[in-house]
Amino acid sequence: MNPQEIEIAEPSHETMEEMYVNMGPQHPSTHGVLRLMLKLNGEVVTEIIPYLGYLHRCHEKIGENRTYTQIIPYTDRLDYLASMYNNFGYVLTVERLVGITVPERAEYMRVILGELQRIASHLIWLGTFGLDLGNFTIFMYCFREREKILDLFESVSGQRLNYAFYRIGGMPLDFPDSFVTDCQAFLEWFKPRLPEYDAIMSDNIIFQKRVQGLGKLDAKTAIDYAISGPMLRASGIKWDLRRNDPYSIYDRFEFDIPVGTSGDVWDRYMVRRIEMEESVKIVEQALRGLPSGEIIGKMPKKLKPPVGDIYTRVESPRGELGFYLVSDGSEKPYRYKVRSPAFVNLSVLPVIGTGCLVADVVAILGSIDIVLGEVDR
Repeated sequence: MNPQEIEIAEPSHETMEEMYVNMGPQHPSTHGVLRLMLKLNGEVVTEIIPYLGYLHRCHEKIGENRTYTQIIPYTDRLDYLASMYNNFGYVLTVERLVGITVPERAEYMRVILGELQRIASHLIWLGTFGLDLGNFTIFMYCFREREKILDLFESVSGQRLNYAFYRIGGMPLDFPDSFVTDCQAFLEWFKPRLPEYDAIMSDNIIFQKRVQGLGKLDAKTAIDYAISGPMLRASGIKWDLRRNDPYSIYDRFEFDIPVGTSGDVWDRYMVRRIEMEESVKIVEQALRGLPSGEIIGKMPKKLKPPVGDIYTRVESPRGELGFYLVSDGSEKPYRYKVRSPAFVNLSVLPVIGTGCLVADVVAILGSIDIVLGEVDR
């Protein structure tokens, strides 16, 4: 046979031992509609390809067709487990663009609600993470505590999930008369609960063996991928916007920034576990220093920021949450862009998940703590 007549097959990059497996988009451990294409060689994952967009809803384009105030409720739907903090970041961006001064009492209220939201978000992460690994008890414990925080939020805003409670220039309503007492009672009740989590998670040798050394993310890779939040701190980098680029009144409070050493799933767990303690400290200090006075500053009836642009970032429970606004002087933003920490942190999954066993993908993905409403927008 003439060698030129021989048909050469294109390489398929697949051997007889390898196979592709879909994980999601309807899978309990993906916590939303995330689809992962796993390439397996036996039990070993050789490639992970995330497919996004199932929750895409044109959030930013919708924002460019709303007034600055009308955008606030839409930010609730980004990270719906930390709606208060989404409100916080957005209104702060508009206030800096316009040059609005927020009353002192409103600043304290924002920090108190924001840190309670951080605790609630970490609780739901811890509960569902434990559930992913077969620990149902921690799931029930965390949801019990989270319900008490939602009771506090309901007493303030009337809502339990999507609050739309922050306003440009301050807060719409003051705390109810019993809020400070109720909040202090919750904190005193919550602090003894943390050792209970340690008893069934941190001190559990089975849990330790399950997650230690798994899904390691070194500091250089974390920086290269622009990772932020607990994931970045678990890799040993002490970076927290509340301390490194302070906003609101965070520079007035004493709190520690926990960091990890090896950047594995265990370190990510411990960082979030300790951060709940630190948030309790911040809330206690803010409650003690809560001043009296106005809760919202003087605002024009029609808000028209001056021509210009601004980027503002806050430390949400998942990392650096940023808002970029371009104003053309009208009532609506010319450009509106959201920097999602969940989206950026998820981008490193193919790096830290490749080479692990297929059963470990659940633990590694869970340790990233994504919310698809924010990833897809």
